[in-house]
Amino acid sequence: MKNVLFVCSQNRLRSPTAEQVFSKRWDIEVASAGTNHDADTPLTHELVAWADIIFVMEKAHRAKLQKKFKASLKKARVICLDIPDDYEFMDPVLIQLLETRVSRYLG
Repeated sequence: MKNVLFVCSQNRLRSPTAEQVFSKRWDIEVASAGTNHDADTPLTHELVAWADIIFVMEKAHRAKLQKKFKASLKKARVICLDIPDDYEFMDPVLIQLLETRVSRYLG
């Protein structure tokens, strides 16, 4: 089973939506976190080390991840989804974007 981590800035809209959408799958374990220090669930070395695949919403998240958590990034593949912070939690357009962009990597 693969461990999949979704990352955005605050862990309030995009990554929690992704976590909820993909939590229904039987073949992966999912979690979400935010890169900002005041995120609802801040990104930790433990979460990064746990993940097999890390989906970041923007290039800035990948840069923060690689700078701050480089030591924990030994096994995880990092994929940028290029989804801007323009959506509310569980926005149907966001869900469609996530399903389209993430599915090509998870099958």
